[in-house]
Amino acid sequence: MVKYCQSCNIQKAFMMRPKTGNLICQNCFFQAFEDEIHHTIISNQMFKPGEKIAIAASGGKDSTVLVHVITLLNKKYNYGLNLYLLSIDEGIKGYRDDSLETVKQNQITYELDLKILSYKELFNWSMDEVVAQIGLNNNCTYCGVFRRQALDRGAIQLGVDKIITGHNADDMAETFLMNLLRGDIFRLPKSTAIITGDDGDNGIATLPRCKPFKYTYEKEIVMYAHYKKLIYFSTECTYSPNAFRGHVRELIKNLEAIRPSAVIDLIHSCEQLDAPNQNQKIPQKQLCQKCNLLSSNKICKACTLLESLNQGRAKQILQIQE
Repeated sequence: MVKYCQSCNIQKAFMMRPKTGNLICQNCFFQAFEDEIHHTIISNQMFKPGEKIAIAASGGKDSTVLVHVITLLNKKYNYGLNLYLLSIDEGIKGYRDDSLETVKQNQITYELDLKILSYKELFNWSMDEVVAQIGLNNNCTYCGVFRRQALDRGAIQLGVDKIITGHNADDMAETFLMNLLRGDIFRLPKSTAIITGDDGDNGIATLPRCKPFKYTYEKEIVMYAHYKKLIYFSTECTYSPNAFRGHVRELIKNLEAIRPSAVIDLIHSCEQLDAPNQNQKIPQKQLCQKCNLLSSNKICKACTLLESLNQGRAKQILQIQE
């Protein structure tokens, strides 16, 4: 029996949307996918006309679809944005060097300026060198902290107003659950924030980061990229199998098998959480005394980890933090 698209009732359905469970044809899927992201952007007042926006581009499926969709919507709805590509080279041979080639191809396709910064030039350490010193446990701690600061530094050099990242609904749910399992009550309410940072007195040090894919399922991003024939890099990071996030991801997949709406349910649960009350001691934001970027302490985590590497005591620092 032929099944038709539940959106247009004209074309034959080619898939069941993971997000809604509805049968949909290819054209309606593309339209719904793009319209939902546009709605997320508009309803959250994410951008203002004339702003300079850095798209965090890794060459993976999320960032590649992000570049495609934001470029498309910017033209279609006249957002008036000046877009740039910002890529970070962590220094992982056989992984990041290959994915950056995909970013360079996208640069040509979408005719956008590209800025590439490497850990080596910023911190004088590549991730390969970091792993050689600390081993395969906790290496994601270093990479995540360094990457956040590298994006901030790249944004400063580009002189942009905001950074947008390809964090999707699955990423949001994972972050919320990770913070819950860690008992991190300060980060918990902001785990799924669609915009983080602000443009207050600290200026560029609190550069806003926006997540247009907050409600977009990873499965649908993969399908969109595949059927749009977008070029992206799909190999997993060499050092990620031992990451805590991977175990949380597996847990959520198991939950989805029982409850298909688990991802969006986790996001909505997080949105209902209140911020810590005034009686709880909340770390005050300030500028790091070494790098002059935003920090919760006098010395930011990136500078603390970098110092531990330079002094050859990285493993001891990680053991203390655990």
